[in-house]
Amino acid sequence: MIRRVFALLIRELSAFYYSPIAYVVLFFFLILNGLAFWFSIAPLSHGPSELTVVQIFFNKLTFWIAYLLVFPVITMRLFSEEFKLGTIETLMTAPVRDWEVVGSKFFAALLFYLTLWLPSLLYFLLFGWLINRDAAGTGAQLWAPYLLLLVMGMFNLSLGCLASSLTSNQIIAAMMATVLVLGVFFLTMIGYAISGSSSMLREITSYVGQLDHMDTFSRGVIDSRPLVFYPTCTAFILLVTYHVFQYRRWKI
Repeated sequence: MIRRVFALLIRELSAFYYSPIAYVVLFFFLILNGLAFWFSIAPLSHGPSELTVVQIFFNKLTFWIAYLLVFPVITMRLFSEEFKLGTIETLMTAPVRDWEVVGSKFFAALLFYLTLWLPSLLYFLLFGWLINRDAAGTGAQLWAPYLLLLVMGMFNLSLGCLASSLTSNQIIAAMMATVLVLGVFFLTMIGYAISGSSSMLREITSYVGQLDHMDTFSRGVIDSRPLVFYPTCTAFILLVTYHVFQYRRWKI
């Protein structure tokens, strides 16, 4: 089983890194993150700031644009390309199980997603080395946002996987993933709008409040709620994706 999953994972990673789209995504992602980092350190030229560079970086608009738009691009081809090119028939005849296919595609997307964030971590480390000043007040302030990026990224990637499994068209898959990802993101705004009249709904939306969670984690405060909520939702959505893929696979 491990050998089959590893082979599928290598296949999916090869599809990522041998594709020019991956490097286009990486290029523009680095530009947006570079701008976010530049805007984060620019205020330091005017004097001391109460906020750390890490806090400013992870709450910048450019950071959130890069974060939200990357998921549809990463996941749009995962399943839709298999159905469009007919390579799904090869998978049908191979001695692999459906959950192994779904799992390998998800983890390949997750590994590619994580590689996108490695340069931003180097920004903070180089910043501290060059000017002899930490970009974060404590170690928790540096590592906690990346922990949150991991669990939130898992959740959003699972939404993209589900969208890709529903159609054979990559553009439609990207559009559906964008709607799902942005819909969950802006769900928090609904909670703010009606917080005065519905405290229960505000409490519910606080579990998916990515802005709130990032503000908390960037201050070095680790909240256990998102660390449980997002992986749980990820597992559920991947289960739905598995059943959708299984249905479409046998329907062909």
